[in-house]
Amino acid sequence: MKLVNLDELIIGEGRPKICVPIVAKNLEEANSQASEIANLSADLIEIRGDYFEQYFDSKYVINLIHEVKLITNRPVIYTFRTGREGGEKEIETEEYVSLLKDVIESKEPELIDIELFTGEKEVEELTKLAHANGVKVVLSNHDFEKTPHKKEIYARLKKMEEAGADIAKIAVMPKEQYDVNKLLDATTMAFFDMDIPIVTMSMGKMGAISRISGEVFGSAITFGTVGKASAPGQINVDDLSYMLEVIHRQCVK
Repeated sequence: MKLVNLDELIIGEGRPKICVPIVAKNLEEANSQASEIANLSADLIEIRGDYFEQYFDSKYVINLIHEVKLITNRPVIYTFRTGREGGEKEIETEEYVSLLKDVIESKEPELIDIELFTGEKEVEELTKLAHANGVKVVLSNHDFEKTPHKKEIYARLKKMEEAGADIAKIAVMPKEQYDVNKLLDATTMAFFDMDIPIVTMSMGKMGAISRISGEVFGSAITFGTVGKASAPGQINVDDLSYMLEVIHRQCVK
């Protein structure tokens, strides 16, 4: 497997890495959340740009990313989650691509989240730009309505790999317990067949087990929360860290 190396942090081996989202309206709120996260067992930070009041101002966004990195001393994923995939803002594709280009060219975030279904041309352009600027690419897809068939989940992850992702990510919503099994089955299939780290999760309370079982089934990153969650079912970061360690000791070693 091609591991993702972010200085001392290696994604794709060992215990799943804990990512904590910052969901802030402005720089002041972001810095406050970053200060709290800095003292916790988080491995990396996700900055959710769709929560910002000035989400459209790339200079403001880039400065905010810089400030958070200084405070937390952690690698950063910059994510603008669009409304069609459960985000806070509706945004035209042209505006989304332009914003991500500016953030990529700043070289501030170590990773950039690009939604797989933005468009093939746009995904290819953004992925090439990111790699040219030394930024790792997380290609992602989020379904807040349902859980597709496990073969479809696997197919989307595989499509991300083929499109040049460094990490492939998918999040789905379960309607019944069997849906969680579908997600975990697809995760295992992808883990053994793909050459890049994958990140999968079943959202909501029903899917919480998927957020702590990554080391068993093959998901390389899990998302924990401090305060407001950025997706349904996220677990407090301290609880999450404890549970991951228990699984690591008892079920994996």
